[in-house]
Amino acid sequence: MTVTTIAGMTGAMQGLHVALDGPRLPGAPLGAWRWTVRQRMAAVRDALVAATGGPEEGWLAARNGTLLRERTSLLGRLSVLGPLVLESPDVEGVRADLLRLLADISHHVQRVHDLAYDDVELELGGSE
Repeated sequence: MTVTTIAGMTGAMQGLHVALDGPRLPGAPLGAWRWTVRQRMAAVRDALVAATGGPEEGWLAARNGTLLRERTSLLGRLSVLGPLVLESPDVEGVRADLLRLLADISHHVQRVHDLAYDDVELELGGSE
């Protein structure tokens, strides 16, 4: 992940979190909230898709493969939740699912950072 990609991912995740916390008054129309959340989900998806690359050789290649599979799974969950945001009568259930997904994406991003750190540490010789 580059600095630009990291900033994009952070901004997209914050935007979705703010949208999820937006007003959802009982009995009020939810169209604007649903549309805003759906747009923020698209930004998160785009940031996840852009977050590619990593060590393809050596001892870190297996971890990179695991992260790619994890990213694919996260993208799949996003695509399943997309139509639910717009159509599901259980708004709070969908909101909870999206908050859980945001936490999982945050953990994924941390693992990507850890992998990048380990790759640089290997190139520089580590601390020993």
